[in-house]
Amino acid sequence: MPKKPLSPFQRFIQKIASSKPGAWFLARTQHHLDRIVFKLSGGRTTMAGVLTGLPVVILANKGAKSGLIRTIPLLCIEDENNPDNLILIASNFGQGHNPAWYYNLKANPEANCTLYGITRTYQAREAQGEDYERCWSYALDTYMGFPHYKIRAGQRHIPIMVMEPVA
Repeated sequence: MPKKPLSPFQRFIQKIASSKPGAWFLARTQHHLDRIVFKLSGGRTTMAGVLTGLPVVILANKGAKSGLIRTIPLLCIEDENNPDNLILIASNFGQGHNPAWYYNLKANPEANCTLYGITRTYQAREAQGEDYERCWSYALDTYMGFPHYKIRAGQRHIPIMVMEPVA
């Protein structure tokens, strides 16, 4: 996932997305719009990816309770230690609870992820200790909204899931 410099427009959109009203609005609408753009682009991009310049992965895995396949577009962080891994931050836009996809991955760690039109199977594990700090540092370098989300999440620990490719 090569990092490209952000345009002034993309920085502006990221600033709006990281604001409290922007995060509130996007938490309720973005995944619907991302799915539409994802289908129209043949699985190559999402609305969030185009507007923010950030890599967005489509995560597909079994629901923790339903057992049905659930899909959700998520910001993806590059793992500089292992470029094959994907890092997913369960910030939930800074809301006071973890996102459903986090519980789905905890219950069913095998998932398919589509990034730039390529779908691969991954095994999820939760980052802990130094691994967590390393991944959080990458997240802060990638997206300006994460520090705001952490403040708004209050006492809630923001989990980080590392997706490792299945051979």
